[in-house]
Amino acid sequence: RDGRWTLPGGWADLNESPAESVRREVCEESEFSTRVVRLLAVYDKKKHTHPPHPYQAYKLFFLCELLGGEPRHSLETDGVEFFAEEEIPELSSPRVTSGQIARLFELHRHPDPAADFDRPGD
Repeated sequence: RDGRWTLPGGWADLNESPAESVRREVCEESEFSTRVVRLLAVYDKKKHTHPPHPYQAYKLFFLCELLGGEPRHSLETDGVEFFAEEEIPELSSPRVTSGQIARLFELHRHPDPAADFDRPGD
């Protein structure tokens, strides 16, 4: 909506597991088929530098394996691309922050099975 980059994502549909939601959202927004590998992080949106939002929301970030497909634009996206960590374009701050992206790269480099989350005092 704002012409800036974000990760695929959205709201879960009724009776849909988190993994089913992730696979559906990635496919709807990019045409890629994926397999959910692991939960990387769960963050309270209000505890990060997102602009104010009227609803309470937790952001769940998953590591996915790309199974196939070709990148295609959709009604929800203007483009589909992969970026190296140092080449990430301007982010859509209502959706994802630079701090979250940096932490996700760090979690990917160090495959501790435990998911990251907001701790008391964060």
